[in-house]
Amino acid sequence: MTINHIGLARHIPVPPAVPTVSVNPVTLPAPDRGLPLELRVTAPLHGDGLPIVLVSHGGGSSYHLRSKDGYSPLVDFWASHGFAVLQPTHLSSPGGGLGLDPDAPGHPLFWRSRIDDLTRILDGLDAIEAQAVVVAGRLDRARVAAVGHSAGASTVSALLGARATDPADGAVLDLREPRIGAGVLLASTGSAEGMTDAMRARYPELDTDFSHLTTRMLVVHGDQDDNPAATTRGADWSAEPYHLSPGADALLTLPGAKHYLGGIMGYDLAETDDEDPERLAVTQRMTWAYLRSALDAGDPAWQRAVGAVRDHPSLASVQTR
Repeated sequence: MTINHIGLARHIPVPPAVPTVSVNPVTLPAPDRGLPLELRVTAPLHGDGLPIVLVSHGGGSSYHLRSKDGYSPLVDFWASHGFAVLQPTHLSSPGGGLGLDPDAPGHPLFWRSRIDDLTRILDGLDAIEAQAVVVAGRLDRARVAAVGHSAGASTVSALLGARATDPADGAVLDLREPRIGAGVLLASTGSAEGMTDAMRARYPELDTDFSHLTTRMLVVHGDQDDNPAATTRGADWSAEPYHLSPGADALLTLPGAKHYLGGIMGYDLAETDDEDPERLAVTQRMTWAYLRSALDAGDPAWQRAVGAVRDHPSLASVQTR
């Protein structure tokens, strides 16, 4: 007998899953980075014109798991439902023994390097296809989205148009990447005004002006994601990018969810703070639906998903504009 841990989330419609293939590692040279950029490519085994999803991981708390190997519950789901997912290991990942000197420029978040990693991937798609030949000629470079979790959401927000502050000299930077047409922020950092003094002092690079973020974007947050060490505004802090960004057109709030939104970082990881298969299924399905419709204006996936959640409000709440 099979035990199914998914209940009402099954009402959020998705097509049948397809076989996937993963190529790991794919390596891009990065002479100015200190280390080559390693990434994983996961995609449907068959089919052409695959839209691309770039993933930016959080600060990292898995000491034996390089971040390109994490987030499998999301990556596997998106790939088995039609996306080519490219996930790098940023220099901030403690997993896999990167062994970076704490005195290295940018330590510990390596904020600017994270942003450069994602643009480097887009610049290096030919080299990526040459190594991951199973996806050669199958990627739709005109349909690209970026998804970030936690600190990775800050990375993605800069690429979507938010103005970032250079911690080195305080300069306000416009780092928008026009090749990225949509985004999803998962358990994002919010405004600098909502940070604790200690958080602002430790991570000045997270001082973000969301008012210039005009790229279409979904914000996902948990209503129990309260980290008093980071913010004075409770769980609402991670929803601020929706309220402050003109491009944000949807906010998904997960009841009972903490920072890992049901278990997105990996399967059965000890550091997951709210492992819940039903909640994870909502996160998987709703982000997939948003990305489908955001990258294809004629795809009704998001409209149908929102309708399903509104029919079953215990799953989540959705605000749209």
